[in-house]
Amino acid sequence: MRKKSTINFSNKKRKTSSMKKNIIVVTISVIAVFTGVKGVGAAKSYIVEQKQIKIEKQKKAEEERIEAEKKRKEEEEKKKMIIGVNDEGKKYSYDALEVSKKLSSYDYSNNGEKIVFLTFDDGTSTTVTPEVLRILDEEDVKATFFLTGQNIERGGKESKKLIKEEFSRGHAIANHSYSHDYNKLYPGRKLDLEAFKSDFEKTDNMLKEVLGPYFSTRVIRCPGGHMSWQGMDHLDTYLEENNMASIDWNALNGDAEGRKKSAEELVNRAIETAKGKEMVVLLMHDTYGKEETAKALPQIIQYFKENGYEFKTLS
Repeated sequence: MRKKSTINFSNKKRKTSSMKKNIIVVTISVIAVFTGVKGVGAAKSYIVEQKQIKIEKQKKAEEERIEAEKKRKEEEEKKKMIIGVNDEGKKYSYDALEVSKKLSSYDYSNNGEKIVFLTFDDGTSTTVTPEVLRILDEEDVKATFFLTGQNIERGGKESKKLIKEEFSRGHAIANHSYSHDYNKLYPGRKLDLEAFKSDFEKTDNMLKEVLGPYFSTRVIRCPGGHMSWQGMDHLDTYLEENNMASIDWNALNGDAEGRKKSAEELVNRAIETAKGKEMVVLLMHDTYGKEETAKALPQIIQYFKENGYEFKTLS
């Protein structure tokens, strides 16, 4: 029964094709009767032209289908992208570009609303970072971690595990270069843009290895601060073209200034530099040797809570 059905279908197809050919022949014959040989030539040209139009339409439709499929896939890929924070962390996230503009213009007002960004540079470390994360959890606040590639390598598997913990707990992940080498990044105190890009890309690739290929961050912090070097307009152009933000600070606890300080001194310095500012970006470090920073952290957080600040992250 199946063979008969297949034969019937094939016969119908041949009949349909034959009918189309017969129609064309009849059409040409009719035209020949009324218009002669010239008319036949015109008819053939018309038929060829119509076939070509049909082919072009089909080609265009196929191109449009391929383009639509490409766009659909691109949109699907975009949905997978993770920019700086996970879904939970988005609740605490603030537009880093807006903060960058505020810092560069020395405008620390915020329409009467107080916000503070706790930022930690040079991590992760296997000694200080775990304690910082524990305190942040206890205080139920989020922070932004500016990570340095060399210290990630230094800490090995434990360091990479800490990055995953930072990310999974809703903190923001940002890039603070690979080498933190002033001579490499700013030879003669002037920016070497290509060296700078290469150095940051190395850490970006490391973060992808740890957090997955869809992770990226548009937030960076220049080693030594953006304000410290010459020729930074080239970096500004690059960042603008790539929708990225360079974040400095307008307050600090002083844990990287001069002699080593006690927890109490670090608390006092943080409070002193934050006073009178509705928007505070507080610089601290969670690298090796910064145990006093971890000890000072609960009091620093308490100060901002008591003074009505909301804790946000940068992404």
